[in-house]
Amino acid sequence: MVEVLNEIIIESGKTEKQYWKDIWKYRELFYFLAWRDILVRYKQTAIGIAWALIRPFLTMVVFSIIFGKLAQLPSEGVPYPILVFAGMLPWQFFANSLSESSNSLISNSNLISKVYFPRLIVPTSAVVVSFVDFMISGMILIGLMAWYNFVPTWRILTLPIFILIAFAVSMGAGLWLSALNVQYRDFRYVVPFIVQFGLYVSPVGFTSNIVPEKWRLLYSLNPMVGVIDGFRWAILGGEYQLHLVGFFVSLFLVVFLLVSGIQFFRKMERTFADVI
Repeated sequence: MVEVLNEIIIESGKTEKQYWKDIWKYRELFYFLAWRDILVRYKQTAIGIAWALIRPFLTMVVFSIIFGKLAQLPSEGVPYPILVFAGMLPWQFFANSLSESSNSLISNSNLISKVYFPRLIVPTSAVVVSFVDFMISGMILIGLMAWYNFVPTWRILTLPIFILIAFAVSMGAGLWLSALNVQYRDFRYVVPFIVQFGLYVSPVGFTSNIVPEKWRLLYSLNPMVGVIDGFRWAILGGEYQLHLVGFFVSLFLVVFLLVSGIQFFRKMERTFADVI
């Protein structure tokens, strides 16, 4: 009887229809994992959740000095710190999501190898934890706007759309890397390189407007280009223009990354308990 029950538990959720129902059924596990990770991240730290403010703030200061003061790159008519932080917000969210979700399955290996639940919950909860940091870091942007007396235009109402796009690209990349990290542990060394390299090839410390037109399409193959440009278009308003062709190229890649990430994760999911 026990063997029959175990077989039923293992087989449940393998069909696509039942799988998505199981995700809703196990929603409390999702809440638990996300809340646990938030508590663990700041447990026994001297200044606690302030780390979510200090890291992006210091990066913004460094970028503002290097690109704004020394290189004197254009700021599109807005204070350079606001320009940088409008790009830093989505990038920090993406980078944190990538780091957390890529290791999420490995760090929960004991849970995965013992009981059945939709494994998609694990990397998704890691992205949600990074989104909490994103919301906290947003306080710095509000503070910068108040300091420089900068008032956003009506475009700020479109910001939730670009937040959803940032969430989609973070989820897609996180699902790919979390699944690959279970099968090939080398990817734990690849992720920090992707984050570090991506910071300099994404328009975080500068605007996409300095990229020559002939390289614009190639440059837009980086999905974070469209995300960051969208954030700046919504937040800065005024003279800042969104390059529509490049944006839609990046948006297409975001959708492709998310859909292919879910499909690849589902394909690899059946072997997680065996190889983890």
